Amino acid sequence: MSNYHIKHLEEYFQVYRRSVRNPENFWEEIAEEHFLWRKKWNNVLEWDFSKPEVKWFSGAQLNITENCIDRHLHVRGNKTAILFEPNNPDEAAEHISYLELHKRVSKFANVLKDKGIKKGDRVVIYLPMIPELAISLLACARIGAVHSVVFAGFSASALATRIQDCEAKMVITSDGSYRGAKTIDLKGIVDEALEDCPTVEKVLVAKRIHSDIKLKENRDEWLQPLLDEAYGDCVPEIVDSEDPLFILYTSGSTGKPKGMMHTTGGYMVYSAYSFKNVFQYREEDVYWCTADIGWITGHSYIVYGPLANGATTVMFEGVPSYPDYGRFWEIVQKHKVTQFYTAPTAIRALAKENIDFVTKYDLSSLKVLGTVGEPINEEAWHWYNDHVGEKNCPIVDTWWQTETGGIMISPIPFSTPTKPTYATLPLPGIQPALMDENGKEIKGNQVDGRLCIKYPWPSMARTIWGNHQRYKDTYFSAFENMYFTGDGALRDEVGYYRITGRVDDVIIVSGHNLGTAPIEDAINEHPAVAESAIVGFPHDIKGNALYGFVILKETGESRDRNNLRNEINQQISDKIGPIAKLNKIQFVTGLPKTRSGKIMRRILRKIASNDLSNLGDTSTLLNPEVVDQIIKEKL
Repeated sequence: MSNYHIKHLEEYFQVYRRSVRNPENFWEEIAEEHFLWRKKWNNVLEWDFSKPEVKWFSGAQLNITENCIDRHLHVRGNKTAILFEPNNPDEAAEHISYLELHKRVSKFANVLKDKGIKKGDRVVIYLPMIPELAISLLACARIGAVHSVVFAGFSASALATRIQDCEAKMVITSDGSYRGAKTIDLKGIVDEALEDCPTVEKVLVAKRIHSDIKLKENRDEWLQPLLDEAYGDCVPEIVDSEDPLFILYTSGSTGKPKGMMHTTGGYMVYSAYSFKNVFQYREEDVYWCTADIGWITGHSYIVYGPLANGATTVMFEGVPSYPDYGRFWEIVQKHKVTQFYTAPTAIRALAKENIDFVTKYDLSSLKVLGTVGEPINEEAWHWYNDHVGEKNCPIVDTWWQTETGGIMISPIPFSTPTKPTYATLPLPGIQPALMDENGKEIKGNQVDGRLCIKYPWPSMARTIWGNHQRYKDTYFSAFENMYFTGDGALRDEVGYYRITGRVDDVIIVSGHNLGTAPIEDAINEHPAVAESAIVGFPHDIKGNALYGFVILKETGESRDRNNLRNEINQQISDKIGPIAKLNKIQFVTGLPKTRSGKIMRRILRKIASNDLSNLGDTSTLLNPEVVDQIIKEKL
């Protein structure tokens, strides 16, 4: 029986039982049979959640790109590895074979070395969804450099914070990017970010939109001429299993973003294993995840997981609405896509449009549908199931996080019976627990609590870059000897899990985790603003949208309110990025606070959501009268 590819429910239960009875044997078998190692490990696992310290396959040596590229060259060298679908449907798609990918990654790796990048150096990548993005990740991994991709929708200020935090030596970017009918000046954003980033020595610039840009002398170089001259083979740097592979920043509920650091061996094993099972990938399939590589979904399920399995993975540069709302389905038909993985936000947006955008395309190639980023609501699930899957494709509603590195709870297609809004069962090796507020595990079914994981898994982040104490405080201090996810969940009568949302001050908007503290900091920097509080409220398309309660200084009281709203959103856009803009801004005279001065966001959330039936006891507030005032003046 192969643990690596589960094909029915009985087999899932057998494999799951083995995986939790003897996790070390389970993962050792998978690591040994399905991957290429240059040196075997001394220990499968060493761990101590009190420190916290976790090591998988310690002492082992490998290079992840040998597993993602080189080992496929003899068996599937001419197979398409990356299928690039450009923003403009009139531009031809590009099929990059494994042989071609090997050559392009090698050339890029040689360019990096030539520009002084060595093992352990950090390289920040700020690129649109073009082949150079995937190739630059793999080129860093080829030479043992640590890549940190920053989503190319972030502002100069957000980019600078991330460059400074990881002390990057190089930035890879492009002249600009296409987004639907718009172009975005990425190089201008990089130039602004680098005004205060002394560690950056080189900037490599890919040409995409052919705009007229200035290169800074002794720092910036066009990428293509360097690639043209580079040698097409690069001996991979052999690294230890626990050497860093990448840093990826995620929003914190307080303070600056957290640089989650993922290591090499365990991440490779788990991203590959979870990809194979959750998507039931077969040799001839064409798999498409619509995420951006700037997020963990793109790292694990566009690049590393698919390529480690020798898959064909689609990279899409555009947006679902350009040139019209049929674009996703046109691509599915054109490339005969078999597995399709997207966000509930995209599904809700497409479900609002005319159904003809779906029905005019042949979607019969599809076998598995997936969702990621947030729990999918029932209405969207049924629309997806009925109109896209035509009731023939299981929907895998996947729960996981930047911190987990891979999918943790999900149906396995054709094995796990699906249930709308439920992520269903943990993958083999994953041991979830629901905890009550007193730190006790809640046993049995039909219960809800805080979702924790009680045993390490191979792809978990090992630390927050440069701040291990924060890693411990954030994930390992709430419950003893447990990884705390920050999410609430319920377990139904058969043991299926449903994620009920964040229990901290992180709001999931369109699948993006947005911490409230950095947004409030940005608002409070506006000269007319005295104080602010951000909460989430339900939104038909985004799942949640942001609602701001803002107290003005005396100088702001006489200002035009609409202009102020625009300025506040512009300030957020400049500091964080357009994804964090507020849908609603209400100017208030005060905020409900406890006697210790803490803002009662629970009350603000209810007001923002129009849920005024039970605001709880407001009499203990420092200023209970302010609640009635806010309700009275609500938008």
